[in-house]
Amino acid sequence: MKTNTEEKFSNFFEKWMSQLEEYVQLHLTLEKEKSHVEEGNYIALVNKLTQHHKDYYTAKWAGAHGDVLAFFTPVWLSPLENAYLWITGWKPSMIFRLVDSLWKNAKVVGAATLADLSEDQVIKIARLRGRIRMEEEKVEREMERQQVAMADRKMVELARLVSVIKNGEHPATGAASSTEIDGLVEMAIKGLLAGLENVMKMADCVRLKTLKGVMDVLSPKQSVNFLAASSMLLIQMRKWGKKIENRCINQIENQ
Repeated sequence: MKTNTEEKFSNFFEKWMSQLEEYVQLHLTLEKEKSHVEEGNYIALVNKLTQHHKDYYTAKWAGAHGDVLAFFTPVWLSPLENAYLWITGWKPSMIFRLVDSLWKNAKVVGAATLADLSEDQVIKIARLRGRIRMEEEKVEREMERQQVAMADRKMVELARLVSVIKNGEHPATGAASSTEIDGLVEMAIKGLLAGLENVMKMADCVRLKTLKGVMDVLSPKQSVNFLAASSMLLIQMRKWGKKIENRCINQIENQ
């Protein structure tokens, strides 16, 4: 059974992905008519896609404030999508691999290309890649710190006291009562969840910073191609993931 947060965000995510597909279709339409398309059309689509991504993180942060663990084990994603998560989302470094693919091997992604990147743009993106990698490492260190905190002295002592009480034993003289220990455990868990929420937001900020940094370097038309390609990757990954998941379910049912 899904929690309230899982149910609410699952519904939001389905609508969000559906809207993303509509934007990709709009991009394909522009590509077919590109000889008649003005720069303003590309700018308008960039703004729509950018706002669409902002809406995702607004909804995500609102949901995570009440149930952050739902976003570390998202039920709205397939196992394939979950396997490629980096702290509740896509890894920023992936974006630079995508830019490389769009630039060096345009045939792989069809109409959406960055074949016209200038030397100056390539240099700026390479510098951004280095800065983002440092940001990723910072987030990873903080995530490691949160994971290690699970075994700090306070948590170990609380685990020991809970185990003693469950076994029907009495804590040592001067130790907290069962009710007090439950309260301390609750506070400790809240602290851990707050730490996870903070790391999640740190990772999301790096993702947003990466998108903005790349688009600041690209022209409006290049930005549309870049956003369309990244969107198509998300959409296809979801379709492939669902296909694999349904195949596994059918195999189990037919056993």
